Amino acid sequence: MLISELPIPAELRERYSQAGISELYPPQADCVERGMFERKNLLVAIPTASGKTLVAEMAMHSHIAVGGKCLYIVPLKALASEKYDEFGNKGVRVGIATGDLDRRDDQLGRNDIIVATSEKVDSLLRNSARWIGDITLLVVDEIHLIDSIDRGPTLEVVIAKMRYRNPAMQVIGLSATIGNPKIFAGWLEAELVTSSWRPVDLRQGVFYNNRIHFRDGERPVKQVSKNFDDLNLCLDTIAEGGQCLVFVSSRRNAEAFAKRAATAIKCEDTALTAYSDRLGGMAETEMVKTLAACVAKGAAFHHAGLSRPERAIVEEGFRKGLIKCISSTPTLAAGLNLPARRVIVRDYMRFSAGEGMLPIPASEYHQMAGRAGRPRLDPYGEAVLIAKDEGQIEELFDYYIEAPAEKIHSKIAEPTALYTHVLSLIASGFAKTQNELTEFMDRTFYVHEHRKGHLMKKAVDDAITFLVSSEMVVEVGEHLGTTEFGSMVSRLYIDPRSAEIIVRALREQREYSDLGVLQVICSTPDMPNLYARNADMPALDRMREAHVGELWFTPPLDEDEAETYYRALKTTMLLSDWADELPDAKICERYSVGPGDVHGMVESVNWLLHATVELSRMFATSIHPMVREYEICMKNGIRRELLPLVKLRGIGRVRARRLFNNKITSPDALRAAGIETVTLILGQGIAEQIFSQLHAPASPALSTDGGNVVTGQSQLSRFG
Repeated sequence: MLISELPIPAELRERYSQAGISELYPPQADCVERGMFERKNLLVAIPTASGKTLVAEMAMHSHIAVGGKCLYIVPLKALASEKYDEFGNKGVRVGIATGDLDRRDDQLGRNDIIVATSEKVDSLLRNSARWIGDITLLVVDEIHLIDSIDRGPTLEVVIAKMRYRNPAMQVIGLSATIGNPKIFAGWLEAELVTSSWRPVDLRQGVFYNNRIHFRDGERPVKQVSKNFDDLNLCLDTIAEGGQCLVFVSSRRNAEAFAKRAATAIKCEDTALTAYSDRLGGMAETEMVKTLAACVAKGAAFHHAGLSRPERAIVEEGFRKGLIKCISSTPTLAAGLNLPARRVIVRDYMRFSAGEGMLPIPASEYHQMAGRAGRPRLDPYGEAVLIAKDEGQIEELFDYYIEAPAEKIHSKIAEPTALYTHVLSLIASGFAKTQNELTEFMDRTFYVHEHRKGHLMKKAVDDAITFLVSSEMVVEVGEHLGTTEFGSMVSRLYIDPRSAEIIVRALREQREYSDLGVLQVICSTPDMPNLYARNADMPALDRMREAHVGELWFTPPLDEDEAETYYRALKTTMLLSDWADELPDAKICERYSVGPGDVHGMVESVNWLLHATVELSRMFATSIHPMVREYEICMKNGIRRELLPLVKLRGIGRVRARRLFNNKITSPDALRAAGIETVTLILGQGIAEQIFSQLHAPASPALSTDGGNVVTGQSQLSRFG
């Protein structure tokens, strides 16, 4: 099917022609034949690299051409940025939304395409973003993640809410790995498009005894290393001009392989040196220094411990063909577009807390294997598992290569997921009665899949019981309504259980402490926590004893609860060190984490601190100003003494501390010091920027508290 025959805007058709795209792949043509341009819902379950994004893009442009608006949902912020870049510069307005989970972001409605995470879309629905009702096409990328215990319930509710609110809206779901696509397509009322076709042939095999065993033959691999099969496979690919992805089970393994590969590859290239220098310029930890050294030789590692800029440099170097191999944890397989000639799945066992080492799911293997083969660059793609003995060869074929992806199942009936979503349905007016709540839940994949609405009803009843007892929901006969507290919790986008823990602690504590507030937040289900190893316990106990007057929670007697306590305590102390201006390198060393981990935890705690500020306004007015100040401290990673300085644009934690150490402690002190003195401390450009603010006419003060927030402790009901 030719691009020239399609009902898409002429400008898009011309851009495809310039990119050398003149004909659709067979699965793409199937989408057209199944009614994509007739606004039919589609579930597109086809292999990685077979053109799912192009399908979505053509459908979106066809909607925009007649005044429609499109919402593109992704599971990860990094993937949102990638899609934002991909959809931009094609004659339409593209917006991106991934943060600030209590904002309506009405300005996003000016765009033709909005790229967002499912959590952000859920928040926009809760906060009644006006433009949501204008969406005519919903595209859900990686839709199989509805099976995820973490993200799945939110994604399921978002799809159900969007279809409920916009009944005429077209839905297109995209995935490479769904084991039960027919029943899933039935829930979406969608045409099912499945295919095994790929633009680059994928060969899958098992490596053992210096040979890759395929079903139709074998391929010898030159032995360079006597001890490392993964390295031999990698060097074999590089020798014939390809690139390699190596998937391993842990960060430590990823870093160890990259160091071995760098030593073996020994690539010399000035462009690689430039990438290495960029990494070296931001390296504050030994981990990033190691990465820079590996990149200089053509190898890299990639995992969540790296910061986003560090990962972006690695990805850019690999896309340009300069970095020859990346060793990674499965973060790289979760949607990012980084294909390679050969994918090596070295570690197919993963540690699970309480269960030991378990095999990864077949669907995860297929996600990794799908990265093999770069369209228009590779003559083929190879996905290779490594066997430990000859008898394992057949097992790996059966368990992974020839096994279908697992079936996906709804996770929405989990009590922990239902509390927050039942509250949001009531608070946002989707359900004003018990009957309406039941009717909405009947629209979920769970009920479609199980046909057992009574099980869902019991789970919903349990959620309502909790919400009523927590004073977030009131029940009058069949009618349901949220209290001001419940409405706020829903808008703030936090788990009702987290809100209950925070409010109870705020009400009970007589003595305020930053560390106490931080410990409470780190003890909520919303806050991701560090693991507390046995080796950490002596140091954690010393920290606890040193701050016994500031901490609000004491260790429980129950052993299982004690583990949770110490995980929260370790996270608390890390974040306290961040706000106490401890350098990143020291934090990473002290807590055995990477810069990406620190960034992620600071991002999470900032969101929960913001929620705590609003909750303290309602329930603990006496400490509200202190919590509000601490939110600013945590956001900037500063002690309170630097608060007056960081209010100026261009001054962060490092510059503020430099000024403070030079006895310049406030805007007035800056004026008194003069631009010449500040130039000597911070440089001319920054000094000029600061003084332009100091000399600007005073404008009306903006409240940092936000608008539309209920004050006082009234618990009046709100119906509708």
